[in-house]
Amino acid sequence: MVSGEKSLKRLSPDERKRRLLEKAIEYFSEEGFDGSTRELARQMGVTQPLIYRYFCSKADLINEVYNAVYLAHWKEDWVTDLQRRDWPLRDRLLNFYDSYTRTIFNRRWMRIFFFAGLKGLDINTRYVQRVSDHLLRPICMERRAELGFDTELPLRQAEFDLVWMMNGIVFYQGIREHIYRLTHTFNHAFSIEVAVDMYLDKSVEVIEQSLKSDTAVLASPASSIQQQQVLVAHDRT
Repeated sequence: MVSGEKSLKRLSPDERKRRLLEKAIEYFSEEGFDGSTRELARQMGVTQPLIYRYFCSKADLINEVYNAVYLAHWKEDWVTDLQRRDWPLRDRLLNFYDSYTRTIFNRRWMRIFFFAGLKGLDINTRYVQRVSDHLLRPICMERRAELGFDTELPLRQAEFDLVWMMNGIVFYQGIREHIYRLTHTFNHAFSIEVAVDMYLDKSVEVIEQSLKSDTAVLASPASSIQQQQVLVAHDRT
């Protein structure tokens, strides 16, 4: 029995699994998903079979990483607060992005997201779908409601693209900070305000023109995300 395994042996099974998962998150955030569970075990000072005692495959381990890094930090208040019409939408958006960026702007979150995308894993697809369905589509309809447009009509692609642009401006600041690792101090509040005001200013024209056009393309999750689901190989490399 190797040294790391001896120390884990004294812990409860739940705590052992938590420690293994925490190390896996750190490992994948630095090495990417080409990193093997064999190397992960070596760095932890445990045997590879111990990892597979708690995670039945590498795919299972990656799914647990997704749950811990992304789903566990998802806040349902984001969804409900975005639809509180007793606040101006601008205030709701500023409040949401302030909370959202405090959650996602960290090294592990950003690096795992990009490594998963480069590897073609479905972490990105699942998370982007969640953002699309639960945050960005409702924002589009809240903007329509605030401007007095019909919220019963299907969402147009141009409306959806515009809200993604707002989200992209905000997200890019996290890329600069945690992927490019630029050294200057980032003013996230400023970038959020710029992105939100850009969206609100342009949305009047975009919504009006989109709803008038008989040839407007309806927004669909598949066309907006433009990613294909790729199954993670159930290997033990």
